[in-house]
Amino acid sequence: MPTNTLSDSKCKSAKPTDKPFKIFDGGGLHLWVSPKGSKVWRMAYRIIGKPQTISFGRYPDVSLAD
Repeated sequence: MPTNTLSDSKCKSAKPTDKPFKIFDGGGLHLWVSPKGSKVWRMAYRIIGKPQTISFGRYPDVSLAD
């Protein structure tokens, strides 16, 4: 269950910085913003205690509603 709720305006207004950063939505879902400005939807999860990450696509190609 998401603890934070992202809005489309938050996603659009995320500006790149010197280091990549994540904007969390909860439940492992986050928007990863690279220093070059690309934004990718990712989900963090664990398999047998090891952290894993899966990508769902670039924002805005994959929208927040998707």
